[in-house]
Amino acid sequence: MTNQLYYSSPYMSSWTTNIVKTLHKDGKEYVVLAETAFYPEGGGQPSDTGTINGITVLDVQKEDDGTILHLVEQEITGQTAECIVDWEKRYDHMQQHTGQHLLSAVLHEWKDIATVSFHLGTDYTTIDIDIEELTASDLLEIEALCSKYIFANKEIKTYFVTETEAAALPLRKLPSVTGKLRIVEIDQIDYSACAGTHVSRTGELGFIKLLKTEKHRNQTRLFFLCGHRAMKDYQVSQTILTALSDKFRTNKEMLADRIDKLEKEKKILNSELEAAKLENAAFLAEKLTSNTDSIVISASFAHKPLKDLQLLAKTIIKEKDYIAILASESDKKLLIQHNGSQSISCGALLKEVLAEINGKGGGNNTQAQATFDSEQDLKKAMDSLISSI
Repeated sequence: MTNQLYYSSPYMSSWTTNIVKTLHKDGKEYVVLAETAFYPEGGGQPSDTGTINGITVLDVQKEDDGTILHLVEQEITGQTAECIVDWEKRYDHMQQHTGQHLLSAVLHEWKDIATVSFHLGTDYTTIDIDIEELTASDLLEIEALCSKYIFANKEIKTYFVTETEAAALPLRKLPSVTGKLRIVEIDQIDYSACAGTHVSRTGELGFIKLLKTEKHRNQTRLFFLCGHRAMKDYQVSQTILTALSDKFRTNKEMLADRIDKLEKEKKILNSELEAAKLENAAFLAEKLTSNTDSIVISASFAHKPLKDLQLLAKTIIKEKDYIAILASESDKKLLIQHNGSQSISCGALLKEVLAEINGKGGGNNTQAQATFDSEQDLKKAMDSLISSI
């Protein structure tokens, strides 16, 4: 059984040991060390990474017999292993996992809310808790309680106990495993059976930031960050907030009101714009159909997007049995449409044109559209459509 240094010395980031054996399995290379500070994945916490003799450690797993397998990038030879843990990643995991213990203890203390599961992800840490909902004010209250214990800089101890000794401890959650148990104790706050890595004092968490909640199987999934993750998130958020405040020429406190006002103004402008587009479509439809006996109404526009042409086509064919063929030069898109009274199939006709001219598109009997790489191809396709009717 590998000597597990991550239990006795969680702050150890480098050491020298012996290679017990190497394994080649399923096209992958593994190393077994006499002792290791590489934490193997388990209990919701990802494994450590780092290097052995300069070769990258990709993953670490613990076998049922206690053997710890280190998945490495390539085969390692020799008997001695110079090991280095990716300390930034390890310390991040220590902060997040300890933060979970403190947060779960606070939830238990606050309203006897049980933690059902824990997951330490790359971007967020989450716990699923046995409550249907938490309000925004609840999150602020929980954060404040966490901060109280972080500022108190409580000691965090880890030790092994027998089942009998464990029965005498006020464990927050009874473990499912038997035999000797590893206890993580936050002084006067929490006792939990846990095999993860943790910081030695609550002050090392810096602060805990609760980000959001989601419904999950009649429970609540709570997303949070601790320590350096929380600091980085705050820095990014502050940068964005400052940029938005400068852009909207207001302070942070008034930013939400300013955006709300702009949203209302935007809705009014959009309503006025839609009304103007309807008027413009009616005007253009009248202009295009007033002096022609042809059933084909065609036009090309330099700056009108396809969405505006769809409105115009709908207006043209609303009252009479026209075939509208419209082109957007800016979008390099072509539209053909009628109201169903014509015998031609817009989709089939466009397909014939696209067989001769480079473009992509399709449609059905009453409408079809295509996109082209150049205005020249767009014009050719339009002329071909018109001449085919």
